[in-house]
Amino acid sequence: MYHSRTQKGNLAAARRAWYTGCMWYVYMLRCADGSLYTGSALDVDARAAAHNRGRGAKYTRSRLPVSVVYREEVGSRGEALSRELFIKGLTRAEKEALLQ
Repeated sequence: MYHSRTQKGNLAAARRAWYTGCMWYVYMLRCADGSLYTGSALDVDARAAAHNRGRGAKYTRSRLPVSVVYREEVGSRGEALSRELFIKGLTRAEKEALLQ
């Protein structure tokens, strides 16, 4: 347990430094019903496994199993979130073209 606010704050600062120093990914999953789900993560394979255990997004829970069909390495978490938002705005045809 934490004994002071300072210790807790130092841990939070360490986590922030670790997140910002790691490579982030944007990924797409193909769900069992054929739909596509887009997300971002530090470890795509671990995140896909979480989705398949029902611990991912609510959207994928009723569409299991899912498989990774696309992953793109981006720099920071902010860049990953921006790219994820851009991909989510694409049409289905544009997303399928991105997979090619």
